[in-house]
Amino acid sequence: MQVHVGFNFIYASPQPTPMLFVVQPLRQDRHQLLHEVRTLTPDVPITDYIDLFGNRVWRLVAPAGLLEVHYTAQVEVSPDPDLVLPILWLTPVEQLPYDTLVYTLPSRYCDSDLFINEAWRLFGETPPNWSRIQAVCDWVHQNIRYEIGSTSHTSAHQAYQARRGVCRDFAHIAISFCRALNIPARYVAGFLPDIGVPIDPKPMDFHAWFEAYIDGVWHTFDARHNQPRIGRVVIGRGRDAVDVALTTTYGPSQLVNFSVWADEVAERSPLHATQAQGA
Repeated sequence: MQVHVGFNFIYASPQPTPMLFVVQPLRQDRHQLLHEVRTLTPDVPITDYIDLFGNRVWRLVAPAGLLEVHYTAQVEVSPDPDLVLPILWLTPVEQLPYDTLVYTLPSRYCDSDLFINEAWRLFGETPPNWSRIQAVCDWVHQNIRYEIGSTSHTSAHQAYQARRGVCRDFAHIAISFCRALNIPARYVAGFLPDIGVPIDPKPMDFHAWFEAYIDGVWHTFDARHNQPRIGRVVIGRGRDAVDVALTTTYGPSQLVNFSVWADEVAERSPLHATQAQGA
């Protein structure tokens, strides 16, 4: 199955402003990047690098005035929904790999130390397996109200207390509960097309979910939708939204317009078929 993803950003800057973008699908993941086009207007120099979390980052200096950043890509994804494996058991802390331990600790937006008492009260009696994480997702999905524009730069605990948020808040709260339960959990940002579900009439946006480490593998969970989905395209992972900020600006730059798309491709074009065969 193929999906067409992309975005168009327009920034206004009163002066030359350094910027970072984490918006490009990962090449080494559960999907395959077949074709992509990146266009900047004006055509300013841009550098690509890989950050500490393995994310692909663009680095540039936006000129004074307007900068338009356009990106489109065709990605091959699995036609199968997210895996659900209730038989998997959690890994004891003393057996966790070293590189997963950072995802058991509090971070800027996932203040998991504030969730410890509540996490064990709510979920301490659940079996130490997949069902414990699913219980976290169920609770967050049922008790946090999705409300566009309800939060801005809030921590997990602030969103938890307000009982409302957007997808990043759902992910932050679920991650914080998992970390409070000694389960490694990391933040994921990406594209999520409406495949196999009713079309959402609201304008498309980027989506946030999380991954939990279970029995030696990172697995996908989504407290916002709380159901297996098809077509996820990952653009970045990290401790929380800080590590996977779509844009970081080092100055007074303002996003004045943006659009995002993620749609299933009905048929593979001859050009993309040729590129796929040559990959």
